[in-house]
Amino acid sequence: MEDERLDELFDSRISRGSLLKRGAAAGAAVSLGGLLSVGKAFGGGSASLQTVRWISPRGSLQVMDDFNLWVPSKMGYFRSLGIEAKLIAGPIGDALASTKFVAQKKADMGYPSPGVLTASIDTGIDVKSVWDMISGQVFNFALPLDSKITSPKQLAGKRIALGSAGWQVIVDPMLVELGIDPKSVKYVAAGAQWTQAAATGKADAALAWEGLRAQLKGQGLKLKYLIGTTWSKLPSNVYSVRADDLQDAAKKDLYLRFLKGVVMGLEFTRANPRAAAQITYRSLPDLAKTLKPQLALDSMLELAHAYGTSHLKGQGYGYHYPGGWANYLKIIKDLGQTKKLLKIGDVYTNELAIAANKGANSARARADAKKFKLDSGFAATKVAPGFKM
Repeated sequence: MEDERLDELFDSRISRGSLLKRGAAAGAAVSLGGLLSVGKAFGGGSASLQTVRWISPRGSLQVMDDFNLWVPSKMGYFRSLGIEAKLIAGPIGDALASTKFVAQKKADMGYPSPGVLTASIDTGIDVKSVWDMISGQVFNFALPLDSKITSPKQLAGKRIALGSAGWQVIVDPMLVELGIDPKSVKYVAAGAQWTQAAATGKADAALAWEGLRAQLKGQGLKLKYLIGTTWSKLPSNVYSVRADDLQDAAKKDLYLRFLKGVVMGLEFTRANPRAAAQITYRSLPDLAKTLKPQLALDSMLELAHAYGTSHLKGQGYGYHYPGGWANYLKIIKDLGQTKKLLKIGDVYTNELAIAANKGANSARARADAKKFKLDSGFAATKVAPGFKM
């Protein structure tokens, strides 16, 4: 593969991870050199542990998004599975990092958006998804409170605010799924003020995503939302590994154990969301500079609900839906985001996700969650009524 070709390909593309840098909301970014060894941070490493290097696409670890990794790290689940998890912030602004670094063996598991994953595969980067973190749509549309729009199908012909023109590659497939010609809408590249553009009526809608809604509310923006998970079946970010590693029994076992830890982290969260939020928040002290405990919990709950999409439907966590992926692959081919129509079997496998859900010690995680002692900050927080994952 030629990095130059890939970099050129991604000049006009942006991953969800790149969107979620949250510079103002998430605190200082962690540099590529700022590698955090989670196993050592919570009690020291061990020669008997096998390392899994997980790379974020955001250029920062200072977000609530990765609670499903912080919980099994803090609670010792990864260690009990023989894993030392190392979380890498990744370089800021490199949409390719979550696949390129994995292919170059600088990381073992990446967290790319579907666009980054599929374009990487299309250009010859040999990676494959083993875990669909959100088995559905993570993106939403934010609307002014007085908007008369009640259905996403009414976005045809409207003005949609984006933080960057490059975000169009995210919205276009969503519009096609709705039966809307992307050429019928007017994109308004409003920079960092893109959500304000919708709040003030300078645009009819703005792109948003789960985890962001609580932050915008905390900033005083008054918006209502068309929640993507209620109308879209398109996939979101995934955990991907080198495809060749899936032909190696020892590597498969390593990733399976890692994913068992992820399941335990999610089950802990389901049983006690406030405890999971406290673990994550207290593990990332920079968050306190920009988020209060309640707002941090609210942000995590939005994502936790999304992470539980396939679990709520009976398939367990991390399941890839063939229908949603097949539709997405066709849409991006028709839009020219990939040169060829990719085969599902070249993009993902459900084998490890299914095995991880069956083999994880979920009972231990739920028991630990129920007896977890909250500190005063999180004891005062409240979980939104009706929360499920």
